[in-house]
Amino acid sequence: MTRNARRNSVIVAAVCYLIAIVFLILVLTGNTYNRPILADIYFFRLDVSEVIPVSVPNAVLLNSIARSLGLHDFYQVGLWNFCQGYLDEGFTDCSTPTAGWWFNPVEIMTEQLLSGASIALPAEINTALTILRIGQQVMFGFFLAGICLAFIVMLLTPVALRSRWWSLPLALLACLTAVLVTVASTIGTAMSLAAKFAITAQSELNLRADIGVRMFVFMWIASVMVIVAFFVHAIMGCCCRLDRSGVGENADAAEGSGSPKEEKASRSSLGQVPKLPNFMRKRRSAQPTVSPVSPAS
Repeated sequence: MTRNARRNSVIVAAVCYLIAIVFLILVLTGNTYNRPILADIYFFRLDVSEVIPVSVPNAVLLNSIARSLGLHDFYQVGLWNFCQGYLDEGFTDCSTPTAGWWFNPVEIMTEQLLSGASIALPAEINTALTILRIGQQVMFGFFLAGICLAFIVMLLTPVALRSRWWSLPLALLACLTAVLVTVASTIGTAMSLAAKFAITAQSELNLRADIGVRMFVFMWIASVMVIVAFFVHAIMGCCCRLDRSGVGENADAAEGSGSPKEEKASRSSLGQVPKLPNFMRKRRSAQPTVSPVSPAS
């Protein structure tokens, strides 16, 4: 691999990490505050505005009573917290962003409707809540570690220009970054889809759940970028040896120029001695020497 090709590979890997970091920042800051852009980045949105089905007598009255007691119309789930509000008013407030937070809908509703009174839950619901807590906390840790590693590898990427042996440890770090971000994206996707199907499956309650499309797009763009960067580092470390002779670059430059002087200069730089014509020195034919004749005595 020539030095130019290796330099271009390093640039591609660094750009991939930069794009991934930008989208991971959006994932980490989504739904943290009531802002025009951040409010639209969430995993899923739980709609409980008509939690009492219309088929139940006095359903409208019961829903209004639930709202007057403190139950909001919708709840949006992010990575650090949740936001709540009403359909006719919009967002009212967001909970304080907390590291390792997880969305517990039962706890939120009991605090708002029953003033924090504890209720007995079936074992199946407790098991589902435990899985949700572990999955969301693992996802939080993986996203945070992934963006930190992506930033570190992006800064260390130019070191791969020295030799392919420097690319091997960078490839290992890139592999770890790709695993963390991809696994976190997979957990977020599975958690949101499972919550949507589990909530809508409750026929006795009129609950709806919407998936946050922007959050999904941002997560998987970041995952694809770190995977591409890993393959670039792996190729530079395993398959491509740095050509230090410079023959490839000088030969390309020599082929591109049609001037004989430039060709001669390029050959000299490559260590190729131009072939010189043989000049044969023509010897003069020997002139016969005439000895002087002495006069006869």
